[in-house]
Parts: sequence; C-alpha cells; structure tokens
Amino acid sequence: MRRWLPGLLLVAPSIAAIAVFVYGMLGWNFRLAMTDQHDEVSEGKFVGLENFTGIWDQPRWSISVNHAIVFTVVFVGGALLLGWLLAFLMEKGLRGEGTFRAIYLFPMAISFVATGVVWRWLMNSGAGERAVGLNRLFDVVGLEFLQWRWFRDQDWGMAAMAIPAIWQMSGYVMALFLAGFRGVPEELREAARVDGCTEWKVYRHIVLPMLRPVTLSALIILGHISLKAFDLIVAVSGKQIITDVPAVFMWVAVFDSHDPAKGATIAAYIVIAVSVFVIPYLVWSLRKERRS
Repeated sequence: MRRWLPGLLLVAPSIAAIAVFVYGMLGWNFRLAMTDQHDEVSEGKFVGLENFTGIWDQPRWSISVNHAIVFTVVFVGGALLLGWLLAFLMEKGLRGEGTFRAIYLFPMAISFVATGVVWRWLMNSGAGERAVGLNRLFDVVGLEFLQWRWFRDQDWGMAAMAIPAIWQMSGYVMALFLAGFRGVPEELREAARVDGCTEWKVYRHIVLPMLRPVTLSALIILGHISLKAFDLIVAVSGKQIITDVPAVFMWVAVFDSHDPAKGATIAAYIVIAVSVFVIPYLVWSLRKERRS
C-alpha cells in the first residue's frame, strides 16, 4: 500500500474529473439520444436506436455527412502533403531554418475563429469590381480565370473550406515530420549510399518507412480535428446548408430547433466517428509498447 497509495491519491482528483465530465457526459449523451425528447420540457421515453436510424431519412443529415467526408479528405491529405514537403525542405538544411520554422508554426497559435474571420475575407466570392481578397489579387495580376466562388461553390465549397484548416495545421504536421526526419540515424543513410542507393532510394527504402508511426500519428490527429470541425466553418460561412457538417447541424438541432434528442444523436455519431480513428491507434500503441 505504501508503494501505490500515494500515487493513487495524487491522480484520484483527475480520475474523478475525467469519470464525471468525460465518460459520465458521454453516457448521459447516449442515454438522451435513445429517448424521444424532441423538446426542452418533456422527459422523453426510451426508444432505443430509433433516432440513430431515423436521422438518415433527413436530407440535411446526408448532406452534412457528405460535406464532412469531403472536408476530411481534402484537409487531411493537404495538411499531410504540405507538412511533409515543408519538413523535407527543412531537413535538407534550408538557410534560416529557425525563422522559417517559427513562421510555419505561427498559424497554429491562432484560434480557428480568428483564422475563419480572416479567410472569410480572403475567400470572398465577389468578382469583377466587387472582388476582394484572393479574387481581387487574381484580378490585379491578370489571372481572372482563377477567380472562384470558393466556399459558396455548390460542388467544391467544402474543399475550399479546408484551405484555412490546411494553412493552420500544416506547420504542426511539419514539426512532426521534421522530428521524424531528424530521428533517422545518419549511419543508415550513409550505409545505403555506400551500397549504391541514390538519394531517392534512400528516402524511399530507408527514411519513409521509418516515418510510418509519425504519419499515423498525424493522420489520427488531423482526422479527429476534421470530424468535429465547427468553429472554423461557422466563422467562415455561418450556419449555411452549403457548408453544413454534423457539428453545425448538431448546434442547429439543439439551440435553433430545440430538439435535444436529435442533437444528442448527432453528437453520438461524431463520437463514434472519432473513435474509429482513435481506438485503433490506441490499440496499436499499446501493442507496440508491450513488444518493446
């Protein structure tokens, strides 16, 4: 008892807080999602999975899910690609590395709300004399054909919505990949070069395989950020159908439509989607620790 009791007492407040405010609230949310409490005054009766199946009959839910998928694919893919490219340039010994690293990491210190306000102006859909932001820049430099409706585009608006998120998180991904690059022993690279490998083959067969854990970590982090995106989207476009995602739909259901059960159902789906990313990563991490 002398060995484990002091440590248990030290972490007991944190354990209690997590039990109540994380898992307790999750349990309460799932319980609410399984009731018919579609107003703020009734108690609601247990209906099982009726809300979880019925929500798929609502067109707005299908639209928000499709938008979330597009946003996730573009955001995760773009941030990984740009972050890897920046880390690769840094790893090759770019002059003024410390300055560039600070510049690339600076957007991460800004809140998504502030980022959304700025990028709402940059991605203004006005054209011609009404053009501002990026469309105005394209007009000035003679690239009018690049002017776009950005997040107001019916088909690719969510792809444009991912651009501010990529700008903000690519520096963080760069830091992860740069640490991974620097963690590859130089002896392995030199041995490969001595064996006749070109620089491309060194990266393909030595460096990139050793970056798989970093890539997986970045994928998990970016994936769960994209699935619960809310503040950036609301700051850029507000609560519009054209950029609707599950988190925005949840806000509308609870605070505009006053439907707690529907909001809890959407929140439950968001938790499940995030768990699809996080739980396999945790299992993989635990197995890796046990092997080592």
